[in-house]
Amino acid sequence: MNFPKGFFGSAVRAGLRKRPGLDVALLVAPDGANAAAVFTRNRFQAAPVTLSRASLKKSCGRVRAVVVNAGCANAVTGAAGAAAARRVQERAADLAGCPREEVFVASTGVIGVVLPDGKVAAFLPDAFERLSSGGLEAVSRAILTTDAGPKVARATFRHGGKTCRVVGVAKGAGMIHPNMATMLAFLTTDAPASPALLAAALKEAVAGSFNAISVDGDTSTNDTVLLLASGAAGGPELRSMDGAAGFRAALAKVCRELAWKIVRDGEGAARVMEITIEGAATLRDARLAAHAVATSPLVKTALYGGDPNWGRILAAIGRSGARVSTRRVSLKAGNVVLVRDGAPTDYSEARAAKEFTRERVPLVANLGVGTARTSLLAADLGHEYVSENADYRS
Repeated sequence: MNFPKGFFGSAVRAGLRKRPGLDVALLVAPDGANAAAVFTRNRFQAAPVTLSRASLKKSCGRVRAVVVNAGCANAVTGAAGAAAARRVQERAADLAGCPREEVFVASTGVIGVVLPDGKVAAFLPDAFERLSSGGLEAVSRAILTTDAGPKVARATFRHGGKTCRVVGVAKGAGMIHPNMATMLAFLTTDAPASPALLAAALKEAVAGSFNAISVDGDTSTNDTVLLLASGAAGGPELRSMDGAAGFRAALAKVCRELAWKIVRDGEGAARVMEITIEGAATLRDARLAAHAVATSPLVKTALYGGDPNWGRILAAIGRSGARVSTRRVSLKAGNVVLVRDGAPTDYSEARAAKEFTRERVPLVANLGVGTARTSLLAADLGHEYVSENADYRS
């Protein structure tokens, strides 16, 4: 799979992490691209997050190059980390022949370690030499940390009589929970679109994808989603949400697919629960209930074991702070109704267990107090998650 028109990518190994493999990715739009991004809300925002946010504002939503490194988050590193991120940005700007503000930087890896920017800068010329439209696979691999494998998605749509593409890559398997964003993702399209339209469309797409997933309840210091539009496909510029239905649908499709791959890859995950909360008093209540179920260690371990222990699910909803009618609440897993009107049904334990051993387990709870609704994807929790994170720095 190649990048959309107007984009080129590559990756190199700079020796930023112990294991062998690519660890610095480069994405370039030679003619520039309009851009929009969303970032983590964690108070301890990494140096590349604060730098890229400020640069995107100064460039009025224009990006020429993106540099991403794995192996070092460069978060909680003070002035030294900020200077290291800036030096990477300046070096890439020199090589790309563009203002510093048009270079977007991102990092992922261990928190509390200053980025060894000298290693990145030393290998950037090689990365520029390797740029190609077919560099997508290399980019997708270079940004990984604990991921089992790369995450890539694509979609097409028609605009101005032409076929346009949306292609995205992402990384993420741990520290995944809604609070925008919950990983690194880089989305590209060859459609012409204004920065304002990109920002609105990205916010919409993220709400139904990256902000509706959870692996472990943690949100990283480095989370970033960047959307770039080269306009190389031609045609009139997309400026309004009403006139961009095809683009919005394609973007949403790519984001949802990447979000699913992140949760399914959740550090040792065996299965994923698709939690739908219905009948809530407000959307906030629906989200409170969904997040309580998604982050409950008891629910997640039961899911890992394929155990239809629905009492844990209702207990999580009951402590979530969401309003719920204990007399009207209902719960089902797949086609098996477990609870109706606040009491257990005469369901088949074998059928319920079968539903809980599927790769994707659909759970629907109706709180019985309103009409608000939301959905969330969440991974289970097993032995491999503990092992992976206990040994992460060793």
